[in-house]
Amino acid sequence: MSTKQFAIIGMGRFGSSVARTLYEMDYEVMGIDEDEERINENIQYVTHAVAADSTDENALKEIGIRNFDVVVVAIGNDIQASILTTLILKEMGVKKIVAKAQNERHGQVLYKVGADRVVFPERDMGMRLAHNLISANVLDFIELAEEYSVIESVASAKMVGKTLRQLDVRARYGVNVIAIKSGESFNISPAPDDLIQANDILVVIGHNKDLKEFEEKA
Repeated sequence: MSTKQFAIIGMGRFGSSVARTLYEMDYEVMGIDEDEERINENIQYVTHAVAADSTDENALKEIGIRNFDVVVVAIGNDIQASILTTLILKEMGVKKIVAKAQNERHGQVLYKVGADRVVFPERDMGMRLAHNLISANVLDFIELAEEYSVIESVASAKMVGKTLRQLDVRARYGVNVIAIKSGESFNISPAPDDLIQANDILVVIGHNKDLKEFEEKA
């Protein structure tokens, strides 16, 4: 089993998905929720499961929350509990805190009280769907900064049989192909004369407006 340890606070749909994925990747995972029914539903998908109130500092101390490498605050609709839990974890000296936010304002507060990273599952899923609607070839969309992102896009029919030099996406669209997935192989530094094959997946980085043009026209 891998040595890195994770604690997931809030075993709703998002938290249980994170916990189960980490557990299946052979990491040690503790699931924490004040709802015993949720704990029982997920007990086979975590290493340890505890029913506890995450806004109770003593309860978190008894669990030994400081011993975990990463604590994910995945509390659902209770924004107050989410913020208070994050604050308590920070004051307790937890190494890394990742917190789920419902909206931008919630995210700002989570950063202010000590979250190392804030995730927006609903917003990010909405972004992925929107980009997929623009182009069915787009498999994934990752926001790097406010104006820059990375997309994974299946090579279009127009690209197949051409080299990166011939496609010249940097000159045409202002974006860069930083990797190519071909079946099981992953080329992280594609050369200009590398040929694009059918079903290749291009990993492309650029400004959002340039990526939009690439998605629509390439």
